[in-house]
Amino acid sequence: MKEAQVSMTAIILAYMRSYHAMHDESKIADDFLAYRFIPEGWGPLIERGLAEALKLYDPERASSYPDHATALAWVMRLIPSLPMTLGRARYTEDTLEKAVKQGVKQYVILGAGLDTFAFRRPEMLDQLQVFEVDHPVTQAYKRRRLAEVGMEHPAQLHFIPVDFEQESLTASLTRSSYDPQAQSLFSWLGVTYYLPRDSVFATLRDIADVTPAGSTVIFDYLDTDAFVPERAAKRMQVQMESVRQVGEPMITGFDPSTLAMELTSIGLRLHEDLSPTDIQERYFQGRKDGYYACEHQHFAWAVVE
Repeated sequence: MKEAQVSMTAIILAYMRSYHAMHDESKIADDFLAYRFIPEGWGPLIERGLAEALKLYDPERASSYPDHATALAWVMRLIPSLPMTLGRARYTEDTLEKAVKQGVKQYVILGAGLDTFAFRRPEMLDQLQVFEVDHPVTQAYKRRRLAEVGMEHPAQLHFIPVDFEQESLTASLTRSSYDPQAQSLFSWLGVTYYLPRDSVFATLRDIADVTPAGSTVIFDYLDTDAFVPERAAKRMQVQMESVRQVGEPMITGFDPSTLAMELTSIGLRLHEDLSPTDIQERYFQGRKDGYYACEHQHFAWAVVE
């Protein structure tokens, strides 16, 4: 299998998580295993590409930095992807810990990519079955990479390859060992903004249909201001153009003021909706390293009715 077939976004985000784990003293989310999932030889290429991206985010500062390492350290503090990734991962795992204490038995990770939860948190696997749902190509790469680096596959981790153009979420879970009667937490991170609006609600409706009342869905989303040039933060505009150029454009945002009503119509109750200000106060307040929450990202915690 060729690594080029795997989502470029998934690989770059794994690099960013590993950068934070290795270089930043105070951890928002400590993904100390992410680097093991990066394809051989890709690390230096990603570093050079990100360092060059400083020219897009801060041209004046880029002209004064003499080396890639310095430019890389600064662009990591400007690019929205890193705080978006770290914040949503921390929020989800904080919520999962609470949910397990309340009886949740299954953790379903939609669009799992190169997620490392089942390998980083073995102490939680005594209480959880973990299901990673993703495209067959991405999962094939991940399983191959696990073998290459000698990482054992926990018995509680279940891979569910699915191509959503050919099979529904409900059908893919039904053919697995997933128990539709067990309390579950679904996480769907870093995905909604890449999908058409109807597809987002169709997936959320499928989750509500395939898990019992009281189960939890965690997802993040961008507000509609992110797609309005005169309202969007500059760094968000730069990132959106960057992902568009690599063929993975962000296309969908939601209005926080109407989200609760829209979720109610598909069988979900919005329990919590963290705004960028809320995220800043919870996970980034008081940091002295330059990281701050993305201006347009929200975290939604919904409950199946």
